[in-house]
Amino acid sequence: MLPSDTILGFFLISQLCIGVIGNSSLFILYLYSYFFKPHFMKLIDSVFMHLTIVNMLLIIFTLIPDIMASFGVPNFLDDIGCKAVLFYTRVFRGLSICTTCVVSTFQVITIIPSNSKWAWLKPKLSKWAFSSLLCSWIINLLIYANMIKVIIAKTNSSHAGNGYLHAYCQNKNFGNHNSGLFLSVIFIHDLFFVAIMTWASCYKMTFLYRHQKRAQHLHSLSLSSQPSPESKATHHILFLVTCFVFLYWLNNSITLYGFYAQTKIPRLEGINAVLSTCYSTICPFLLMRNNKIILQFTSSISVLRMTYFQSALCG
Repeated sequence: MLPSDTILGFFLISQLCIGVIGNSSLFILYLYSYFFKPHFMKLIDSVFMHLTIVNMLLIIFTLIPDIMASFGVPNFLDDIGCKAVLFYTRVFRGLSICTTCVVSTFQVITIIPSNSKWAWLKPKLSKWAFSSLLCSWIINLLIYANMIKVIIAKTNSSHAGNGYLHAYCQNKNFGNHNSGLFLSVIFIHDLFFVAIMTWASCYKMTFLYRHQKRAQHLHSLSLSSQPSPESKATHHILFLVTCFVFLYWLNNSITLYGFYAQTKIPRLEGINAVLSTCYSTICPFLLMRNNKIILQFTSSISVLRMTYFQSALCG
């Protein structure tokens, strides 16, 4: 029987491969659309391209150290490696939250009625989206620059007390209680963007629900009994938001528990790595479901299969 750490290591490798392949494939698909099918490109696709890059880098920087730790590789990260990996991991995690928030707000502005008092935002979407992503980079780089000072390579194998502890890294003043302000800043930052994301998603669901009700009066009874595009979109949004918020709070809860627990659980960091990259792993596959090129490709495959099947019957 394989040890539990080895099983966790193979699971992390699987998640790394799936996440990197999914995000890189979606990014290549957007590049293909940009150069060869520009009529398929939308303004929001540039934000999705940014999201796929951030998600892919988050998966790589988060999972590789835990994969090495699960297979017992010693001294994989030194001081510089710990500072770099933890810094970029937190920055890309923050950027993932911010970019998802930008996507949700972008979609809200897109569906705002033309007679609304907020309709003036629509022509400014391109400039607003770029400025928001730039501000997200600046904010997260400034917030997590503190990690470069406080993170060092692990000094010994046994620790007890408050503080961040990884298989290879730890905070410099382990057991000290002076990290409360830094954690509060991170919590307020994340809570702000998650709250906007939740509000935007609730607004979209409400808007689509009302639109569905109005559309039912314009269709026959037979058509209205079928699932409408608005209903499918509402369920899709609800699933995305529920998945993101659930994984976010579960990941944060485990992180805080691991920080303040007096007795550290070595395997907890690996499990938390799975949770923190779970949304980034499934996100590209959810986005592919609504990509026009993917839909066109699957439709062509279905037509070819049907043509082949009919010719085989006739032959």
